[in-house]
Amino acid sequence: MKPTKTDRFVCTEVSGGAFDACQCRVLVDRQTGVNYLWTTGGYSGGLTVMVDADGRPIVTSVPREEK
Repeated sequence: MKPTKTDRFVCTEVSGGAFDACQCRVLVDRQTGVNYLWTTGGYSGGLTVMVDADGRPIVTSVPREEK
């Protein structure tokens, strides 16, 4: 699915498939650039901010064509 200008988050990386026990996605907040890890497996899931080795949130720029 191609993001629209109103989409707050863009998915930059996906691992796992329909038959894998766990699926992971990296989501980037278009307004702040903060990266989040979203995981699902079975009937559970979770979302957490991704941090660097010093504990600071990982911030990346969203490519111009994605904004």
